[in-house]
Amino acid sequence: MGKGYFKIKSGDKFMSEQVTTEAEIVIEPQLRVEHIFRDIWRFRDLLWILAERDVRLRYKQTVIGVAWIVLQPLLASLIFALIFGVFARIPSDGQPYLLFVLCGMTAWNFFSSILQRAGNSLVGNGFLITKVYFPRAIIPLAAGLGSLVDLIVSLTVVFGALTLYHICPGWRVLALPLFCIMLIVAAVGASLWLSALMVYYRDFMHAMPFILQIWMYITPVVYAASLVPAEWIIYFSLNPAFVFVEGFRWAILGSNVLTWPMVMVGTASSIFLLVSGVIYFYSVERNFADVV
Repeated sequence: MGKGYFKIKSGDKFMSEQVTTEAEIVIEPQLRVEHIFRDIWRFRDLLWILAERDVRLRYKQTVIGVAWIVLQPLLASLIFALIFGVFARIPSDGQPYLLFVLCGMTAWNFFSSILQRAGNSLVGNGFLITKVYFPRAIIPLAAGLGSLVDLIVSLTVVFGALTLYHICPGWRVLALPLFCIMLIVAAVGASLWLSALMVYYRDFMHAMPFILQIWMYITPVVYAASLVPAEWIIYFSLNPAFVFVEGFRWAILGSNVLTWPMVMVGTASSIFLLVSGVIYFYSVERNFADVV
């Protein structure tokens, strides 16, 4: 409700009348795909700046710098190869266990790094959210974009290890970008969910390591998917990480575990994760500045 005055001209005189008006204006954001991508495209420079800043800060004032990108998957693969390949003698579908684990770790590390960095990104950049307007999805997307550097370097290590074992990838390696896209779609969808939930429920910040640990156990990172009973394989494929980890091995090592039904189920799960993440993120985005 608002009060105001208006003047009515009558002859040569003006008469002032006090009026009372009531008006209620509700502005609702339009959740349309074209609007979402349009806003993100308009702020693409900010997306690039935040991604570059994330990469710089990650390795600033470190002794060995970006070498951590190589050491992390390589050392983890060596440990897993020793424990599970030598001591436990877990089968690796006829492939050298080190290469088998290194392919799985490359895909999984990229996926989990996006979730970890993007999940904490909104809370960590709260000072930006409260000061200026921009599409809030820019922040988790920038955190995930910075992880592409890790993936490129890790894949270089994988192909370098293939030369040491005198293994030449076949034509299947051409499908590797498709599995990378599936990985990115699933990771972006999951990160939108986690980053938005973490703004409202800080418990997710403490639960994140536990969630990723459980997720890794149900993903064939250190064990072969062939160990899963055939009647359960389609249900395990609902986990998109299950499919793109095996997809990396199928494309690089020539594994024969992956099937078309698994790919279709995993792709559908990735798309569902992305669509639901976008819908939830933009439905709660309006209150971020008040809560963060």
